[in-house]
Amino acid sequence: MLEFKYDTQLLIEGNDLDEDAVTDYFNTHFEGDCLLAVGDEELIKIHFHTNEPWKVLEYCASLGEIYDIVIEDMDRQARGLKG
Repeated sequence: MLEFKYDTQLLIEGNDLDEDAVTDYFNTHFEGDCLLAVGDEELIKIHFHTNEPWKVLEYCASLGEIYDIVIEDMDRQARGLKG
């Protein structure tokens, strides 16, 4: 059994984005692992394993436009099912 079930990936497009601030927010407000927040002031790629992907989406949407959203159930994938 996985501790964090959902692989959550998306892009945030906005103005004055700060990947360090995004990383800090994730680390203090969300439970999860495998965080990747990489980009520049206009575009940040997010990758994060969590049990509450809707909270990630809500926060990221507050920063700018979110798109290319992928949420995969890694537990299903581990059992050979479509994630």
